[in-house]
Formats: sequence, C-alpha cells, structure tokens
Amino acid sequence: MSYLVTVTLLWAFSFSLIGVYLAGQVDAYFAVLMRIALAVLVFLPWLLRKPVALADAFLLAALGAVQLGLMYIFYYQSFLLLSVPQILVFTIFTPVYITLLYDVLDGHFNPRFLFAALLAVVAAAVMRDTLPAVNYWLGFLVVQGANFCFAAGQVGYKKFMASKAHLSAGHQQFGWFYVGALVIALPAWLLLGQAQYPTTPVQWAVLFWLGLVASGAGYFWWNKGASQVSSGTLAVMNNALIPTGLLVNILIWQRDTDISKLVLGIALLLLSLWLCRRHAV
Repeated sequence: MSYLVTVTLLWAFSFSLIGVYLAGQVDAYFAVLMRIALAVLVFLPWLLRKPVALADAFLLAALGAVQLGLMYIFYYQSFLLLSVPQILVFTIFTPVYITLLYDVLDGHFNPRFLFAALLAVVAAAVMRDTLPAVNYWLGFLVVQGANFCFAAGQVGYKKFMASKAHLSAGHQQFGWFYVGALVIALPAWLLLGQAQYPTTPVQWAVLFWLGLVASGAGYFWWNKGASQVSSGTLAVMNNALIPTGLLVNILIWQRDTDISKLVLGIALLLLSLWLCRRHAV
C-alpha cells in the first residue's frame, strides 16, 4: 500500500506539469518516446547483467506495451482535447475496468470489490469539473482508451507476478516492461510525430523528471504495489490520484474548484478503501 500512496503523490504533480509545460507546446509522441526511453535507461544496468527467461521477458514487454506504450499515446492526446481537471475526472472508470478484468481472469465474481470500485467512481464524479470542452466527448473516449490500457496492464502484471515467485526481486526484470512500451512509442513517433520539440530548459527538465522519476521509478513502484494488495484496493487507489491531482492544481496553479465536493469525494474514496481493507491479495 505504501508504494501506491507514494506514487499517487508523485503522479499528482505530473498531470499539472504536462498540462502547463508540454501539452500543445511539445509533440505528444516525442514526449512519450522521451519518457519511455529515459525509463529504459533507469533499468538498463539490470537488463544488461541479469538474464531473464525469454517467455518472462516477452510477457513483461507485452504488458509494458499496453500499460505504458498504448496508454501514453491515448493519454497525451487527451491533453489536446481537455483541461487537466477534466482528464483527471474522466479517469474515474479505471477502477471498474480493473475489478471486472481481474474477476474475469480469476474466474470468479467479487461483488464487494465491484461495489467499492463503483463507489470510487461516484467519489470521483462528485469532484467533477462541469465546464465542457470543445472536443468533450472525443476527449472522453480518448481518456477511456488510456484508462483501459492502464487497467489491463496492472491486472496483467498482478497476475503475472502471482505466478512467478522466482521473480520476487522485480526490478531485475522490470526493464523489459519499458522495452515493450518503447516498441510502441518509437514507431508511433516516427510515423505520427511532428517537429515540435522542447525549446526551453524548463520543458526539458519536465521531460527528464517525467521519464526518470515519474515513469522510471513510478511505474515500477506502482506495479510492485499492485502485486501486493487486493484487486479491490488496487481499483480504488486508481482514483486516489483524482483528489491529489486536483489539490496540486489548486494549490500550485490556483485553479478554482468546489472544496466541499472535493472533501466529500475524498471521504467516499476512503470508504471505498475501507470496504477492501480485509481482503487478501
């Protein structure tokens, strides 16, 4: 749980940094490529000296291709269609995707976890931004693409690690996760990218922060945490990013929001976590 909480706080700043310094200013495909390539560099020492079974490497790469590669392509495009608060709010359905996908793969239905996930959706909806954007519904669909990819990757990694006790170290093999994402990001940039690169030191600094810390450390810690908690807790924690992201948006960028709705939403999220507290991984 501590991994998930730490990364939630870490990623809360990423939403605003992307929205303020990169969206519409730096080509989205280049930003995705840089972020993933830098994450590969973080884990390169272990990739070079710690051999992994071909089947394990392939599965980790496939998970990374979905959870990071495809998700980032959807995610960065959404910043061109929606505001930061709207993107945060449209991630509210991720818990439901996680719960349903996990139950399908596990072969059983857990109504308590589904209820907790739906409660997390209600909590996020309470904190919604009510101002429509120009491409509102297109943006909604793009964010759902990102949500589903992120959910599928988390569930897949959780199931993968549950069946691979010999990979308990995690970081020694996790570089393949980023390699898989790079397989998606590189051709996407070559085919669809534009010559719109960072022009200021701040933009480069944001990219390096996102690549080395938010992605390089963040996704490893998040997936490690995902493998250690119940599917219900994992589902609910996916929506914990919404109030933290909105708080950052308020405190640092002085954006307006309804504080009473934010407090109510946080209370409902805590209730969702409480519902999942006593269940096994």
